[in-house]
Amino acid sequence: MVVMRDVWVNWFEGEENGYNVCDFVEWRPSDRVEVLDQAILVKVTDSLMEYLENDLAELPEALLQEVYQKSYLRKNMSRIQLDYCFIASDGRRVLAVDTAGFQTPIRKSRLTPRQQQLVYEHLENGEWKVFELEHPQLQKDYHILSPSPEEMIGLTRKERQLKLLLHMVLDELHQSGTDAEVRYWYTEWKPVAYEQIQCLQRHEAWDHFIGEVQLGWTSRHVELCEAMIKGQPFFEKLWEQEHPESVK
Repeated sequence: MVVMRDVWVNWFEGEENGYNVCDFVEWRPSDRVEVLDQAILVKVTDSLMEYLENDLAELPEALLQEVYQKSYLRKNMSRIQLDYCFIASDGRRVLAVDTAGFQTPIRKSRLTPRQQQLVYEHLENGEWKVFELEHPQLQKDYHILSPSPEEMIGLTRKERQLKLLLHMVLDELHQSGTDAEVRYWYTEWKPVAYEQIQCLQRHEAWDHFIGEVQLGWTSRHVELCEAMIKGQPFFEKLWEQEHPESVK
């Protein structure tokens, strides 16, 4: 058993997509970084690593038993024992996980470059028990509130958060917006197609609109997002977190 010491973690809670668990270079001063006084290191298969990064389902029983109460959080002058906390790696990716007392990967964090390098060095030495999924992983379904990783490739943390916010606003439009509102916002996105849009049925306008907006990320997406969140306090608050200078 390898135990790592003084591990910095920046927990991202309830994230089912690995792209929302930010790498160290994207950590912010406002993030609450904690220190694991010690954390057990485990080696996992590629499929289990994918499961840890991109799901919130129950973890394999063998893995839970292996890591039970072997990691500690440092808080002030105290050491707090954590039930199911560990660092996992498949030899390529590295992820710290804490279940917050449950049996699912509620909290996830990347490591600092130095700690990540230490993980690789540890894995090169000795024989390792490799943990795997106890059942086949189902094909994950992506949707408007959980975009596929391909849609996030190349985006910064700020851009990813704004894109997710735009998707949330679009989902609300789809669920509760009137036919006229759907056509209005599609026209705002594509004003040159005003006449054609007015002739579309609601579902046609929506399908064209969402199909175009989901592609890429540009200043036009930012402008659309800013316009759509106006007057909606919840969305404005999320916008302000990423664009504080734009909300008056």
